[in-house]
Amino acid sequence: MKVTFPHMGGTYAATKAFLEDLGIEVIVPPLCNSKTLEIGVKNSPETICLPLKLNIGNFIQSIEKGADTILIAGSCGPCRFGYYGVIEKEILKDLGYDVNLIVIDPPLEDMKSFMYKIKTITGGNSPKAALKAFFKGYNISKQLDGMDKMMFRIRPREKVAGSVKDIHNYYLNNINKFHGSDQISGFIKDIKEQLEKVEIDEEVKPLRIGIIGEIYTVIEPFVNLYIEEKLGNLKVEVDRSMNVSQWLKTNVMGKLVGLNFERKVEKAAEPYLKEMIGGHAKECIGNAVLYAREGYDGLIQLLPFSCMPEIVASSILPNLSQKENIPIMTLVVDELTGESGYLTRLEAFVDMLSIKREGKCNEALHWN
Repeated sequence: MKVTFPHMGGTYAATKAFLEDLGIEVIVPPLCNSKTLEIGVKNSPETICLPLKLNIGNFIQSIEKGADTILIAGSCGPCRFGYYGVIEKEILKDLGYDVNLIVIDPPLEDMKSFMYKIKTITGGNSPKAALKAFFKGYNISKQLDGMDKMMFRIRPREKVAGSVKDIHNYYLNNINKFHGSDQISGFIKDIKEQLEKVEIDEEVKPLRIGIIGEIYTVIEPFVNLYIEEKLGNLKVEVDRSMNVSQWLKTNVMGKLVGLNFERKVEKAAEPYLKEMIGGHAKECIGNAVLYAREGYDGLIQLLPFSCMPEIVASSILPNLSQKENIPIMTLVVDELTGESGYLTRLEAFVDMLSIKREGKCNEALHWN
């Protein structure tokens, strides 16, 4: 069995570690790029979400490298992500690819099915070995999220422009040379030590922007056109409302033990959105409220074109922006999004936030 999976930011390193600890051969697809998008767009329904198109591109690139099994996360509720697996399986079948596609839905939705699929993936490994590998993979996801936070903090303050980017590129170019959780964890520690050595200007007081929206678009840099790097270069410190370790804690560990780790976010959203409408709309609204109350300068909502839950959330944000007194800009991305216009909007938004911080503009603004 040669297993692959779709890219979503740095998730692949944690997934790779988990599978390799179980002795499973892993085929990591190339990082999402224009070729991935070209393949996905060519072989996907025109009106489907951008994340699915990139998933298809990832899968085909991995299959051509020898992958015979695809592992993806599942979902439930009123969001098209819930039937990604069905659509992707049919697309690959129509293209003549004979692969096993395993969709891991959240536990407790169907615990029997969940355990069967885990057993299928882990093969002859004992449940104890599988659990140990999972927690090691989870810890690596926390390390990766911690590394991202370090880069978000250092980039707008670095004395030598490009220092963080150079270290991150070194990480990207070498991470696949390491195998298993121990090696991968050690390499991430080395990268974090390099980041700690970057000279920073303590006098810089960067603007703070929270990134909210649909989880894939928030986390995958190719899709959001490397927004965190672009904002960092504009002397903005960003914070990502969602990350992989948080998702695992909420949707796997939390549901297994019957705990709701998102209660604070859900409670913050309730004055604006009481019901669960699918995707991460409620988290988007709740995190927007929390960022506003933590004194952030502004927010950027990211969503793929035609994402219905986030479209609903975007209709709520203007009212939230006024009541919580925080500027919010919504950016919609698809395969035709141009980088020049995108960067221009970011620069204009940052300029507006700078003016507001200086007291020259007291009104919160919502940009569509």
